[in-house]
Amino acid sequence: MDQEINLISTHQETGITMTAKVEIYTSSLCGYCSAAKRLLQSKGIAFDEIDVTFDSDTRALMTERTGGKTSVPQIFVNGVGIGGCDDLYALNQKDGLSSIINA
Repeated sequence: MDQEINLISTHQETGITMTAKVEIYTSSLCGYCSAAKRLLQSKGIAFDEIDVTFDSDTRALMTERTGGKTSVPQIFVNGVGIGGCDDLYALNQKDGLSSIINA
């Protein structure tokens, strides 16, 4: 499911509306991918899902973007890799997820 939807947030100090683009590389039947997507959805964070299950070229692009990581999910916010599912949950536990989405 490819979604070209961005999260619109208002920066509290300036009142400037900003868009955080969230991308998540996934593979079918990946429980970690499903868990990461559920967390993003529960936070109301829209994302572009890029399924690499049967697409070796896109998987190669993901691997290049991550500096060699081949596991899924791989999550990017505004083009910056934040890691996989465990990294996403750890970031959320520290309230860091909200801060990077609303930066």
